[in-house]
Amino acid sequence: MAKLSRGQRKGAGTMALLVLALLSLMLMILLLLGLVAVPGASRGRLREDGAVVELKLPSHRQQDNPLAPWIEVLSWEPRAFLYHHFLTQDECNHLIELARPSLVKSTVVDSTTGKSKDSRVRTSSGTFLLRGQDVVIKRIEKRIADFTFIPVEHGEGLQVLQYRESEKYEAHYDYFHDAFNTKNGGQRIATVLMYLSNVEEGGETVFPAAKVNSSEVPDWEQRSQCAKAGISVRPRMGDALLFWSMKPDAKLDPTSLHGGCPVIKGTKWSATKWLHVENYAV
Repeated sequence: MAKLSRGQRKGAGTMALLVLALLSLMLMILLLLGLVAVPGASRGRLREDGAVVELKLPSHRQQDNPLAPWIEVLSWEPRAFLYHHFLTQDECNHLIELARPSLVKSTVVDSTTGKSKDSRVRTSSGTFLLRGQDVVIKRIEKRIADFTFIPVEHGEGLQVLQYRESEKYEAHYDYFHDAFNTKNGGQRIATVLMYLSNVEEGGETVFPAAKVNSSEVPDWEQRSQCAKAGISVRPRMGDALLFWSMKPDAKLDPTSLHGGCPVIKGTKWSATKWLHVENYAV
């Protein structure tokens, strides 16, 4: 094979660089036009069975489909993510109707005995639904597993809660400080809080130990005074809030302190899924 001269090699190198530059320019144009999406920079999608196949940010969400599911990073301390349009309206209504007949006053866990007790720090009403109780719940639980990468078998049954005006849940941790509640499934590692209704005013979920830059929150003035204590989430039907009670090194995360602000106007419905480190027997 004949060797290329120095001039030929230089010309070939220049041509290669020119081709790379042209390809880069074409890719930038396509990105600007929205015809190509960078991995991690577009919106999320779900399969028909509800499984997550993409978890991306909404670069063109509002222009294409304002109801398209997408995930918003809220905080890294604690690790908290808001999955917009996680549930459909029919799924939200289904959970509310299942829970409504059996609502009772909510309780809290006694840190000494590990048993439930009444408390004024939690003034909602609620009930538990069985894990895998029906096809709708199975579909939602599978979607939660795909979202969190935690198996369905590690989750407790859904707890559906109703907050009427002035009702609240003061700041607390979802992890346990006693041995009684960690016998089954070990420690709680994460929580998925799904909002089943819109609330006219108040009812936000707030993380008072998390730092917030109010200038970066577009609807800051519309939030209640309670919600301004830290990073907060306004309840919107179908959204799901995932936050982790444990850090990646398995230490408990004190910044996961959170509470439910008092409902000022309207009624708040939510469904909570607590997830454990190990299989949770039901």
